[in-house]
Amino acid sequence: MAEENHKGASGEAGATISDINKKTGRNMPQAVATAVLLIAIIVACLLVRIDLYVLLIVVFLILALVELRVDFATVGLHIPAVTLSLCCAGTLLAVYYAPRHVLAGALGVVVSLVAVAIMGSLRHKVGDRLSAAVQGKKTTASPASQTARAKGDAVTKVGAAQGEKSLDNVAVSLFIVLYILVLASCIILPETFNGHPVAHAIMVIFLPALSDTGGLFAGAWLGRHKLSPRISPKKSVEGLVGSILLAMAGAFVIFAITYPGLWASRWWVPVLMGVMVGILGTFGDLCASMLKRDMGIKDMGHLLKGHGGVMDRVDSILLCAPFFTLVLWATGL
Repeated sequence: MAEENHKGASGEAGATISDINKKTGRNMPQAVATAVLLIAIIVACLLVRIDLYVLLIVVFLILALVELRVDFATVGLHIPAVTLSLCCAGTLLAVYYAPRHVLAGALGVVVSLVAVAIMGSLRHKVGDRLSAAVQGKKTTASPASQTARAKGDAVTKVGAAQGEKSLDNVAVSLFIVLYILVLASCIILPETFNGHPVAHAIMVIFLPALSDTGGLFAGAWLGRHKLSPRISPKKSVEGLVGSILLAMAGAFVIFAITYPGLWASRWWVPVLMGVMVGILGTFGDLCASMLKRDMGIKDMGHLLKGHGGVMDRVDSILLCAPFFTLVLWATGL
């Protein structure tokens, strides 16, 4: 009898987890375990030394660039991943360590644009590892875009007869510099002013994550009105409200701990942060979803179990980073 009860309880638990996975569209046990590990790593870096946190951001973005190399290759586009990685590391480290942070970032972006434009226009050869990665990506890709799949076939052929100096390769490489490098610089910039690097890092990284969590659960259990069914069928108006409310709650907690004496004059800042993070984070998710739909893929990568790729995790963070930089600098927080 006890064994039967145990089996029944296990079956119910399995059914509940399956139902949660279905509603949220992801493997939640894996997603939670990955999130806990990421939080522990980030917090440990912040507590030990801010420099480690900056290096961690650089490493994550280089991994994102490696994933993007495969993603764009599935539609026949080549990006100079090595050049982009070097430019990314050099620019972000210069933003943090240079005396004039903004000027260093601007110079880094300009140099990066020139470098990737040159390297993106050169002849390239598709290696066996990239071909294998592309084939693996295509086996799990969404059938939403037949054109994307047809283009992806060309890149896997040894020699890649056409497009070695394609303007498309240059254009997408420049896009990555503007999308990732410029926005990622705004993740680093708040660490350089006003004397609250840990609080700034927690805001920039964890408030968008809280917003995603609020949107995920509010949309899964309360979602009735679709936000953009063509781009992302699971996004809902209720999810957007959940994103805003949970981000706002997190902002109030951080504000109360870090700036306890500024409630009278800065009470509106957490409200503004919650609203804007919810909106910008959702917009970032929709932009990433639109890009993935155009390329005919489900996830940007597979490094973060339960979340997809690095870009699947940081898209909302990147879009919110310039807003955080502007608000924290303008308010002196």
